[in-house]
Amino acid sequence: MTLSKALVGSSSLPTRAAMVLGGTAFLAAASQVSVPMFPVPMTLQTLAVLTLGLTFGMRMGMLTVIAWLAEGFAGLPVLANGGATASFFGPTAGFLMGFVAMVAVAGFAADRGAKSILSMSLAGLIATAVLYIPGLAYPALVLGKSMPELLSGWAQPFLMGDLVKAVLAALIVSGGWKMLAER
Repeated sequence: MTLSKALVGSSSLPTRAAMVLGGTAFLAAASQVSVPMFPVPMTLQTLAVLTLGLTFGMRMGMLTVIAWLAEGFAGLPVLANGGATASFFGPTAGFLMGFVAMVAVAGFAADRGAKSILSMSLAGLIATAVLYIPGLAYPALVLGKSMPELLSGWAQPFLMGDLVKAVLAALIVSGGWKMLAER
């Protein structure tokens, strides 16, 4: 059972739709918290995606991230720094697509019962590693970037922050479980 199922209980269509809309709003807000870096900004998107996956599970998490991406592709300024459609054709496009895989991995762990800080942190780290595959493959294939350039400029500056965000997502969701247990 995921935290969202434990909290909400209902799996009706209106409840699920409200959860997806709330999740996309949470993700859009996290996307606006940004530290300018080159070639991509450091945002709280990964923290939000991990938290959604660990809270909603794989299916609802993926649906939420896909809905958020659809909002951005439709022109709504929900992506990093108010980005929208153009972001799907820039250097961050691989990371945007990778968020679907990231939430799937975190959600899979939640669906399989990951509730401890350690198990959720580990799931978050694996999900983050999965994010880097399309995130780095896109600029390698489309922009012709070399692997050393990608690792030093596109990955290494973000690794410590991603580690912290994986642990923070685990702490947030485990805190939710603890609050629920105390009810």
